[in-house]
Order: sequence, then structure tokens, then C-alpha cells
Amino acid sequence: MAEFPPPSLQPLAQEVVELLKARKETVSVAETAAGGLVSACLLSVPGASAIYKGGLTVYTLESRLAFAGWTEANIENYSGPTPDIVGGLADHTRRTLKSTYAISESGTAGPTGGTTRNRTPGYVALAVSTADVTHTREVETGSRNRAENMVAFAAESLRLLKEVLSKSGASAL
Repeated sequence: MAEFPPPSLQPLAQEVVELLKARKETVSVAETAAGGLVSACLLSVPGASAIYKGGLTVYTLESRLAFAGWTEANIENYSGPTPDIVGGLADHTRRTLKSTYAISESGTAGPTGGTTRNRTPGYVALAVSTADVTHTREVETGSRNRAENMVAFAAESLRLLKEVLSKSGASAL
């Protein structure tokens, strides 16, 4: 079996879990293109049950209707992942699972995609929701490699959460 989580994600997941545990705070996850990798990385750290409230892999529009608070209007107006969309996913997940933070990501892992920027392989929109504000970011890896992009999307999600934790008073480990 290949090493899991991917070596590039192990220290980051460990650090995020330790920061959350030290602060007695929690996180939930709503992910799409990372396919559950963000949750799996967090859960690979011993003691994650103290900080992890739950997660969703809402890869399809139908799953967003069923689990992420979307309505038919969201689907009718859907034109690909955006910071607003992932912000909404993160906010809904945080409120529903009553966590301190929620991470959300949506993008195009590849190798195929569309012609607009947010449908290009390697594009991902990220969000971290808190009770006060939702932080968003867009990243483009420039890669068409699906597996590499999934790992990169998970890493960027965890990095964004770490940055939010650091800005809100957590000291770096």
C-alpha cells in the first residue's frame, strides 16, 4: 500500500489537528474535487475525533441538493466552482454540524475540463467559514494530472485553515 496520507500532507494535517485540539475547537469539511482527501487526512491523525465534526463529499450537483442545502435554483444558475459557491458550502456545513470552522473546496481536478477559468484543470476555489467571516481563495496548479491536483487541493484547503487559525490567535507549532 502506498503511504497514506500522502507525505506532503502528513505534517500539515498533524499541525492543523494539534492547533484545533489546543484551542478546543472543531472543524467540518465539504469537499468536491479532493474527493474526501481533506477529511481523510485530518482523520489519519490520532486524536482527530476531538476536533472533527463530520464531512461531506458533494461531488455531484445531485449530492449538493441532498446534503449541502442547495435548491434547484442553485443548479439552474450553476456555472462551475467559484469562491461564493464554496463559501456557501462551508457556511452551510459549519452551521449544520455546529463546528467552529468548516473547510470547503470545489474545482476541476482534470485531466479534462472546460474553457472558462474556473473549469480549467487545476483550478480550485477554497473557503474556510467561521462564525464571523468566510475566507476564500482561488488557486491554479497549472497541472492536468488528476491525482496530483486532488492532493494539491487538499493541501491548499488545509493551508487556508491553518492561516485562518493563525490569524485568529493560534500560535504556530
